[in-house]
Amino acid sequence: MILDLIVFPLCCVVPLFTLLPLLRHEAWWVRAFEFPAVQITAVTCAALVAYPLIYGWQAGGDLALIGVLLICAIIQLARIIRYTPVFPKQIQSARQSRPKDQLNLLVANVLMTNRTAQPLLDLIHDLKPDLVLVLETDNWWQDQLDAISEGYPYVVRQPLDNLYGMHLYSRLELLDAEILFLVEEGVPSIHAEVVLASGQRVKLHCLHPAPPSPTENATSAERDGELMVVAKTLDHQAQSVVVMGDLNDVAWSISTRLFQKMSGLLDPRVGRGMFSTFHAGFPLFRWPLDHVFCSGDFTVVSLARLPKIGSDHFPIQVVLQHTPSAKRLHPEPVASQSEAEFAQQKIIDVDADETALRG
Repeated sequence: MILDLIVFPLCCVVPLFTLLPLLRHEAWWVRAFEFPAVQITAVTCAALVAYPLIYGWQAGGDLALIGVLLICAIIQLARIIRYTPVFPKQIQSARQSRPKDQLNLLVANVLMTNRTAQPLLDLIHDLKPDLVLVLETDNWWQDQLDAISEGYPYVVRQPLDNLYGMHLYSRLELLDAEILFLVEEGVPSIHAEVVLASGQRVKLHCLHPAPPSPTENATSAERDGELMVVAKTLDHQAQSVVVMGDLNDVAWSISTRLFQKMSGLLDPRVGRGMFSTFHAGFPLFRWPLDHVFCSGDFTVVSLARLPKIGSDHFPIQVVLQHTPSAKRLHPEPVASQSEAEFAQQKIIDVDADETALRG
């Protein structure tokens, strides 16, 4: 009887949870169903096994429901299989180590109210990344991060007490660094050129758009608009590009996939794993929110989710190696005409500032 009360409702809601994300509706409660794709897949597969064991095959309706559940499982698996080792890598692994061509990146959303900075400082000391992007930083965090300033002579600071502060620390030279507010006041992004030890210049974009949620934005319009305006203004054919940050979106969502198609950038997670960074406190409810994307002239040296630092996010570290010859090995995502028009409409809807980035 208890199983009846659990299994049958699950069989009914799984199709709803699966099909809602296919809609282009921007309401937060629709887009929210994109996040737990792994969890919904697990529930769907469990329902597929449990339903015939509990209810048998007594009527044609049973077969219909099982068929619907099977279709839902296939849709969910299609969303997430790219982010498992069984799928071909979107970015090839580096064959030889060339330190002067490498870019060692660390992204850490510290949770502004977290007042334990030492775990992050210890990670930075041990790993010695070239670039450290720290998100949700206020003035308290800026004071704590001053401890690493000696090893990171290039710093871009934007402390805020609204959960959207960001700080960028670099061992490598930064050129033309600027802080922009592309869509919303109080939601900054950092843009610069970073010069590798080899002399190669890489255009860098650090993002942390506000999420669609009942406590933030009622729709995904602001987040999507920021992603699309950055994607549209990139020229990855003319210059090496890296985009990094907490995008408040999962890798398999409609918006993130469209961002890749519009930008032509590649995801080191594809073919390697999900490396889910949020929520650090709930193992059964985790998804990849913190990202690094790059142009096709990079290969991957390493990719790792790092230990807890007291935040609700795990930090993530990616080591890329500039490899111009890899471009011919990396088919780039391309947006169709209708997808490009859809992305442009997202930019128009939030009046995103395209000219700021083109300048």
